[in-house]
Amino acid sequence: MGIFRRMTDIIKSNLNDLIDKAEDPEKTLEQAIREMETSFRTAKVEVARAIADEKKVQQQFARNLEQSQKWEKKAIFAVQKGDDDLARQALKRKKSYEEVARGFKAQWEEHRKMTSVLKDNLHTLEAKIEEAKRKKNLLVARAKRAEAQKTIQNAVSNIQQTGAFDALARVEAKVEEMEIETAAASELADTGIESRFAELEATADIDDELAAMKAKLLGTGTSDGELPKQLTEGADG
Repeated sequence: MGIFRRMTDIIKSNLNDLIDKAEDPEKTLEQAIREMETSFRTAKVEVARAIADEKKVQQQFARNLEQSQKWEKKAIFAVQKGDDDLARQALKRKKSYEEVARGFKAQWEEHRKMTSVLKDNLHTLEAKIEEAKRKKNLLVARAKRAEAQKTIQNAVSNIQQTGAFDALARVEAKVEEMEIETAAASELADTGIESRFAELEATADIDDELAAMKAKLLGTGTSDGELPKQLTEGADG
């Protein structure tokens, strides 16, 4: 299990170094995943080696157990043949192999527990790498969005510092002033036209009255070419 502790320390160290120096989030994440995959391959080799060691211990246990059983059978055979001395020698061999087998069995059980934990850790590491791959695109998208927001904010800040918004406000005020002046001039022009129409309407009544008067006077004449009496009287006087 020390291998995974060392590996975790290495991965953390490398990733922290990458993050501290990160300029491009996408490249940083890709490099981090490569680091994890490299560590995974190393761990896989170490786990395979641990499994191989476990199998070797298991084989040693099985061989010594087999020898112990073999010499037990030999002792039984010697007893059956009435050779107790030979049976004793066989039982000593059996006991020797039995003790060695017991020791290998204890080692094998320890190795088996260790390799089980190592395999679980390896599967966990593999799952985390797959999770990192899935999250990479999401993190890259979030980083790009954050960078875009930062760029926009910087642009707005730069514009404010240059006084562009103030200039825009002044231009807007100038345009509004020009619009007001134009509207006033148009109103004055409209007023001139209205006054002319009012004057024309005032003189229209006088013209109508004059025309009626002329018609009335002409209608009182005595003959063609003769002026009306009112006009002649006025002339004589």
